[in-house]
Amino acid sequence: MDNLLSKINISVNEKLYVKNPETSDLGKKIIENSILLIHEIGFDAFTFKKLGEKIQSNESSIYRYFESKHKLLLYLSSWYWSWIEYRLVFATTNLKDPIEKLIKAIEIVTEEIIDDISTRHINESILNKIIICEFTKTFLTKEVDEENKEGFFLVYKTIINRIIIMIEEVKPNYKYAKTLASSIVEGALHQHYLKEHFKTITNLSENNCLADFYIDLIKKTLI
Repeated sequence: MDNLLSKINISVNEKLYVKNPETSDLGKKIIENSILLIHEIGFDAFTFKKLGEKIQSNESSIYRYFESKHKLLLYLSSWYWSWIEYRLVFATTNLKDPIEKLIKAIEIVTEEIIDDISTRHINESILNKIIICEFTKTFLTKEVDEENKEGFFLVYKTIINRIIIMIEEVKPNYKYAKTLASSIVEGALHQHYLKEHFKTITNLSENNCLADFYIDLIKKTLI
């Protein structure tokens, strides 16, 4: 699967950038270092000025690629969910048994991420940590409805819709497939956050796989 993924060009909504960062060395440098800097200081403290200092480039050069740090975070989030979708599709396409397919999907969206060396300028492991901590900031805004219409959250919703279909294949008459699917994807991020910061209110630990919880949940709910 890794060999197949390395050959795929992940595309992001063109409205999220002024100039595609994948088309130049500077653009890739902006993406690479924005991930590192956001992880280091947090999105609230992150600015294009600080990023410019980190990459030894003018702040104005970053604005040639992104009009705001909000659009940059949306870009990083969209890239991440597109990468997750490719992994999800490749892992489940040839599976015939509906419950086996759903379990594999749960494993993909809940597992701890290891860096994919085929994408040299993007550290998926660190990007995953940003998504866990910062993803809600992309949509808990006054502009969310308009940005949703622009398709900024399309890939995120596509992943959830894929899992909805898998749930319905397991149990066609289940009334809450959408709620269950979105709870799995969003809940996985929340549980990973609790593991890092509020250990006493989650069972997730180094020896307790999050996928096990959701697999247990769906089996008891759907089978």
